[in-house]
Order: sequence, then C-alpha cells, then structure tokens
Amino acid sequence: MAINYTWKITSVSKTNDEGLENVIIGTRWECEGTDTADNISGKFIGATPFQIGSVNPDTFINYSELTEEKVLGWIKNVVSGSNTSYWDHITERIEKDIKSKRNIVTNVDNFDLPWAPTSGSYTGSKPI
Repeated sequence: MAINYTWKITSVSKTNDEGLENVIIGTRWECEGTDTADNISGKFIGATPFQIGSVNPDTFINYSELTEEKVLGWIKNVVSGSNTSYWDHITERIEKDIKSKRNIVTNVDNFDLPWAPTSGSYTGSKPI
C-alpha cells in the first residue's frame, strides 16, 4: 500500500515565560494518509506538547514569524524521533482507517435476509 501523507495543524497552545512571549507549548494536528492505488484516505488526530524549559532564547522565533511548515517540523521531530515508535502507531491507525473504509461491514437484519418473506428478493412460496 503506497500512501501519501498530508499534515495540518488545527490549534496551538501558547504562554509567556521569563522574557519570552507567545511560546508554543502544545499543538493539535491531523495527519491524513491517502492510498495512491484507490484514493481512499484515513486520518489520525494527534497532540504534541513542548516543554517550555527546552526553548532556547537564542533561536526563539517570534510567534508572528512562525509558519505551519516550521511548527510541523517540530511535531515531526517528536513523532519520528529515534526513541519513539509513535510514527509506527500513526501509520498503523491510518492504514486501519483506510481498510475500514474499503471493507465496509453491513449488518443485515433477519427480515432483510434473501430467504425472508419480507425481503424484496424472496422467491420461495409465501408462508401460510
């Protein structure tokens, strides 16, 4: 299954700390995967927190200068970091979502079974 992934940020949390204003301390995001063979998509909704103590004042980017691409880079670094299997979890959930859309299960009640007299496809003799 070849899947293309698209990311987007749906919200952020920010705070002020020791001379730094509007520091991003949390994100909410979506990652959507689309199977290139049949164009069916699955989605994973996630959240990534950031520790305010890990912000380097020398490389801090003002909130007004942030881009979605930059913040997504931070998220992807956390998600696919060398000490985590979170990316594997995300891709498994997306693939499961795609498969569930491809293989829809329909429950059929007893009165709609092909052999039931009340179904539209019943061809036997009517019960007395």
